[in-house]
Amino acid sequence: MFWSGELIARTAPVRRRANPLASPLHERAVAAYLGLAIGDALGATVEFMTPKEIRQTHGVHRDISGGGWLRLKAGQVTDDTTMSLALGEAILTRGKLEASSAAAAFDAWMRGKPVDIGNTVRRNLIGYRKTGNPEAPASEHDAGNGAAMRVLPAALACYGQPPEEAVFASRAQAHVTHNNKLSDAACETLTLMLHDLLIGRDVVAIELDHAAGLSAALPVFAYDRKRCENPSGYIVETMQAVFQAFFATENFEDCLIDVVNRGGDADTTGAIAGMLAGARYGLAAIPRRWLSTLNSEVREACEKQAELLICLAEAKNTALPAPATA
Repeated sequence: MFWSGELIARTAPVRRRANPLASPLHERAVAAYLGLAIGDALGATVEFMTPKEIRQTHGVHRDISGGGWLRLKAGQVTDDTTMSLALGEAILTRGKLEASSAAAAFDAWMRGKPVDIGNTVRRNLIGYRKTGNPEAPASEHDAGNGAAMRVLPAALACYGQPPEEAVFASRAQAHVTHNNKLSDAACETLTLMLHDLLIGRDVVAIELDHAAGLSAALPVFAYDRKRCENPSGYIVETMQAVFQAFFATENFEDCLIDVVNRGGDADTTGAIAGMLAGARYGLAAIPRRWLSTLNSEVREACEKQAELLICLAEAKNTALPAPATA
């Protein structure tokens, strides 16, 4: 697989620490990456089901059990996680995020026949093969969630950099397949939220500055209206469901159970909510039954990439925000 842990170890530009998780920053970064994969694996079982269908089949869907329309093994993940790992490897190989290397990584990922691939991702990667241009044409029709679901490696790699650098990194990876203002806004918001969560900033302030700020700038993203159920792949519905679940719950498990039981594009809402909740609550909050069920190769790759991407960010920045210890 293109995202194999072997390539990460071989190309890593930084040296591993003896005990990296003694650092709250490293611990939250790892929890965010594992949260992405766990939310993906949990949500994949009920992807494209309605809340009513989920209740009839599972009651409340609480366990990583595989199955679903993709007929996955328990603990197996989808494109949300594997595209993220492909992007993370490209960043670590080059020591920075480049649109050209991200596009090449995604193209290699697609050639590897992933278990699932979105229509917009497929179409624009085929376009990249034909033109060599790593930036897809701007399109009002490409407002899907396929760029937001894989934003975490870029966010980790640019941690501690000025906001404009974070925006640049977010767009560089996003525009390979999703060159759309709504997708851009969502990816940038998630990146900045993740940076604040990694330093332990108060979640009320994060909601006001980023989630509510997104809604104020683009009212289509308003999430304080009726409950968003059966969210589609449209980035607006994805963000509404994620924000509702993330800000209305008080622990990692409740957040993910809330969002995936809304059905719809549940692997992606689960993945995005999982990365936010992981960064917010940390490793200790992730249920052991979920961690033990997650595919072991995926788990190891996520843990290693999270650490190496944060080490890369630390190497590039001499004065990073100090993470909270609480």
